[in-house]
Amino acid sequence: MKVRFEPEGIELEVDPSQAPFGHDGKPFSILDIALGHGIEIEHQCGGNCACSTCHVIVKEGSENLSPSTEDEEDYLDRAEGLTPTSRLACQAVVKGDVVVLVPKYTRNIHFAPPPGAE
Repeated sequence: MKVRFEPEGIELEVDPSQAPFGHDGKPFSILDIALGHGIEIEHQCGGNCACSTCHVIVKEGSENLSPSTEDEEDYLDRAEGLTPTSRLACQAVVKGDVVVLVPKYTRNIHFAPPPGAE
């Protein structure tokens, strides 16, 4: 299966038998695949479907993802930049080829601590 992450243009060939790649998100979810391959997606709740920080937009292949749950839909309502093809990366389990857009506000950006903070 192929998972492509935009805007970086990173395309991964992934094998479900190797999942989970980490401990965040459902096994073989978009988040699990991303983090396991060095692609940072914000996920403040640790991938437990308790926030909307891992919001991604599915550009192609939404039919190749697990169906969304009521809990996921409830948290998606709080996501910035919500679209009809939005999903929580921690909940969307990949079942075929997909292309996802990781919005700039979802990318995990590391900030330097303010002076004097430790």
